[in-house]
Order: sequence, then C-alpha cells, then structure tokens
Amino acid sequence: MKVLVIGSGGREHALCTAIKKSPKVTELFCAPGNAGIAKIATTVKISAMDFEALADFAKDNAIDLTVVGPDDPLVGGIVDVFERRGLRVFGPRANAAILEGSKAFSKDLMKKYGIPTAEYETFDNAEDALKYLETAELPIVLKADGLALGKGVLICNTLKEAKDGVKEIMLDKKFGSAGNRLVIEEFMTGREVSVLSFVDGKTIKTMSSAQDHKRAKDNDEGLNTGGMGNFSPSPFYTEEVDKFCKENIYQKTVDAMRAEGREFKGVIFFGLMLTPKGPKVLEFNARFGDPEAQVVLTRMKSDVVDVIEACIDGKLADTPVEFGDDAAVCVILASDGYPLEYKKGFEIKGLENFDGKEDYYCFHAGTKFDEKGRIVTNGGRVLGVTAVGATLKEARAKAYEATKWVDFENKYMRTDIGKAIDEA
Repeated sequence: MKVLVIGSGGREHALCTAIKKSPKVTELFCAPGNAGIAKIATTVKISAMDFEALADFAKDNAIDLTVVGPDDPLVGGIVDVFERRGLRVFGPRANAAILEGSKAFSKDLMKKYGIPTAEYETFDNAEDALKYLETAELPIVLKADGLALGKGVLICNTLKEAKDGVKEIMLDKKFGSAGNRLVIEEFMTGREVSVLSFVDGKTIKTMSSAQDHKRAKDNDEGLNTGGMGNFSPSPFYTEEVDKFCKENIYQKTVDAMRAEGREFKGVIFFGLMLTPKGPKVLEFNARFGDPEAQVVLTRMKSDVVDVIEACIDGKLADTPVEFGDDAAVCVILASDGYPLEYKKGFEIKGLENFDGKEDYYCFHAGTKFDEKGRIVTNGGRVLGVTAVGATLKEARAKAYEATKWVDFENKYMRTDIGKAIDEA
C-alpha cells in the first residue's frame, strides 16, 4: 500500500520510521518532510496547511492511507476535506480536534463529565481576567485558548507576573488569535506524565507512558518550549495510577466526545499531573506528541499501520497494541537561543554515525538541504537523538553518548533529560 504522512518534524520522522517497518507498505511519501525523512520517504513540497493540494496529490498518486502529524491541519479540518473526497485518512475531524484546539472547550468538557482536572475560569476580555486575578490564589496558570505551538502557557508566581501575562496573551497577542480567549486555572503540583492513546470512536487503547521536559534549560528553568527531551516509560506511572486513569479519565473522555456528537478517531494525548489528590488532566492533544512519538513509537511492537487502520474502521477492540519491556530516551539538540531568537543554516556533521546502528535513532526536527546539497539546521529544535536500552538508565546513557556523534554550530541541549529516573 501507498502511505502519505503529513508534517515536517521529529514526530513525522518517527512516524515514517515506524510506518516503513510495516510489510504492508510499498511506497512512503511525506509532505513536506525534511532532510532526514528524505532518506526513507519521498518528500513532497506541499504545505501541511494546503489541504486541497494534499488531497489532489493523494488522489493523483492513488495513496491508500494518509496519516496527519501536526495539530494545525487537524484543527483546521484536513480530515474533513480528505473524507469528503473519498480518501482514507487517520486523525480526528475538526469537530473532534477541538479537544486540543480550544482549552476552554476541553476544560468545560471535563467539568461536565466529571473528568478530574484543575479548577479554572475562562475569560473573553482582559479587564475581567485582571479583576479575577486580584482575589486568585498564587501561583496561577494562564493558558491561551487556542493553538500556540506548545508555548501558550504561563506559570505566574506573583500578581504582577500574572497581570503582565494577561496583557501579553490577550492585548499584545503574543500568540496571535490563540489568545482571544484565556483560561486561568489553579496551579497543580506533582509529577507530569504523558500517555498517548489510539482511539476508534468507542474503544481506547493506551500506548506506553512517557515524560516530557518542556523548559529550555536544565533543572526546568528557562522558557517553555515544544519539548527538550523525553523518556518512556515513566517510572512514576504505576499500575495504581493506570487503574485510576482507566476508570476516571481515558474511557470517560472518549465517551464524552461521542456524547457531544464529536466522535474521536485518531490519537488522544493525555497530559497528566500526578497530584497529591490523584491524577488530573493538564491538557489534551489530538495527535502524537513531539517528542513523545520518538520514544513511544521506537518501543512499539505491533504494526502501527494495522493499528491505524483498526482505528479508522472501528475495530480497535480486536487489534493488539503492544510495546516492548525496554525503555527509550530522546535528547533534543536545539539551536542556542530557542525558543526565542536563534540562527539557522549551519551544516550538520556526523549524521552518518547513526547509519546501521541498532537501538539508535536521529530524528530530524528542523533540517533541510541547502543549495550545495548539505543538510543544515532549519529550526529551533533540530534533531531528536533517541536511544533504546534494557532500562531507562541504560537508554539515557546511550542517548547522551550519541549526542556526541553529531555537531553543528550553536548546538544546545539540556544535560538532565531523564534525571528523574535516578530519583524513582
């Protein structure tokens, strides 16, 4: 079968790598892709947001299955466009992708259906938000309602910080139209854990747990980013936590979406906080996480194409979703200055060191070919160096060793990805 993956980041490179393993797949395409993906798939120069052009390509090339990676096209309705044109596609329709597209929607859904989450209020204007902050308990969390590349969340320790944050999001429009509405919620404490899941509208099957590192600098300092590294599984996601979440969060979310007339087919990413009062939902994403996909998909034993097709056909209940007993760690190599200002266009050296190495992966996030045919940096997050080991400690050691194999000017990384493993 012919498969098209839509997107251009590390998540899509990990998806292409997993899909390529399926014996069902004869040809693999990726639009627009990147320099790393170009080694394993035919890249197509069409933007992930040009839905009609992508659908034309799928029609003209007899694509059997399209897998959508990023949030923007899902929230924008790419699945609806493909389905209208009779194309087979994996991902939620726009009316279901709102689970990620609007934080206000997801918070209201959780309140209505009794899914544990932080207390919150929603605001449509800055004046009311500022007034509310006068009596709110600190620290407090501000969230832009819409999509903001994983960066539209501010944790404010003082009233001044919170007021400045409201101005930044709602008045200065730092995150564009994503800040037209604002969710202000209580600050929760505890361990953060990510759990991705496959959903076919009715049935949900979770993947292995993972743990992200959002802040730009060691010890969770610096600005929020799209993610500086990840490990899987999380030692803090115990059988007891899993049982609670299965009973109180996962299936309830799928059932709630169906009850609202928003049947969800695709991947739901549950961002959880393991609070002293039990697990609570921090956020939902309507797709594979990035870099969560890099550590979870490398550990998947089942054929991902079989599972994706089962989700589309409503047959997930009869399809095994299995992961290895091993572990994986991903360390992001970024451009120094990310997530603010950074230079790009630097040649990346040493990529060949990963060729033929079992248990080692170098997923490209922000790369491209320059006019000389060299692979150069083309983003804030450049590479996701990922290693699999028998244990988390082994995987972590291997991943950090592998970060030495590649180099580029202004290369930056956190040195404490998975440090929590030592505390487990």
